[in-house]
Amino acid sequence: MQLHVFSRPVVRACLAAAVATAGLLGTGLAPAQAAAENPYERGPAPTVSSIEASRGSYAVSQTDVSSLGVSGFGGGTIYYPTSTADGTFGAVVISPGFTAYQSSIAWLGPRLASQGFVVFTIDTLTTLDQPDSRGRQLLSALDYLTKSSSVRGRVDASRLGVMGHSMGGGGSLEAAKSRTSLKAAIPLTGWNTDKTWPELRTPTLVVGADGDSVAPVSSHSEPFYESLPGSLDKAYLELNNASHFTPNSSNTTIAKYSISWLKRFIDNDTRYEQFLCPLPRPSLTIEEYRGNCPHA
Repeated sequence: MQLHVFSRPVVRACLAAAVATAGLLGTGLAPAQAAAENPYERGPAPTVSSIEASRGSYAVSQTDVSSLGVSGFGGGTIYYPTSTADGTFGAVVISPGFTAYQSSIAWLGPRLASQGFVVFTIDTLTTLDQPDSRGRQLLSALDYLTKSSSVRGRVDASRLGVMGHSMGGGGSLEAAKSRTSLKAAIPLTGWNTDKTWPELRTPTLVVGADGDSVAPVSSHSEPFYESLPGSLDKAYLELNNASHFTPNSSNTTIAKYSISWLKRFIDNDTRYEQFLCPLPRPSLTIEEYRGNCPHA
């Protein structure tokens, strides 16, 4: 009988490989299956620090879109991960509010894009457009982004979401109502004369502000949230010590939960479930948080 003698490093490597394989087998997943479990995951495993950071792991480029070259909305700016190594990305279009321009929500562009999304902050046809018009414009911008834009090859057209501030937030609800295939909607201190949304089928994070005197939570964000179907993945984040215009400036709490919501539902990335469930508790920046957990 011939004996084989191995060095300690080789033995350790073999043991490590055996343990790793056993762990995968214990979950019922072969190595290739584990890697392909969610092909939409983008970026490293998240931490509290990574989702609160002003920038994520992706370098970001941007391109301007002139209003003269589009129809159905007022042009805007596309922010996108510079690298193409990870394939396509989910995308989100963001509308400003009443009398406002895209500059009012521009901070969200690079912040979200650096986490692994294509982000389109838009101008509306006029600054006075109402929520129903802004909803249609959000959808027109999504169509442009996925079909005609210079970065259309970077976008997965099956994984799209909408956001908006004030009347743009009301517009995001209108867009989700009209296009049920959307994967996520986030109205930020949203305003709309329609207070009930039982027809929505898009996972929705409603963000309100405790000091909002333009769209008070009692007559806007709270009834928006409460009217959503009980079976829908939904959440209500009320910002503490905040106003109607808090979403117009860089805000870590808005970014943290928007990133987590978009990752969870546009990318189906369950690594972000930990930041949404169990429900976040009241804090210096959170007045209240409601939701249904765990998410399906």
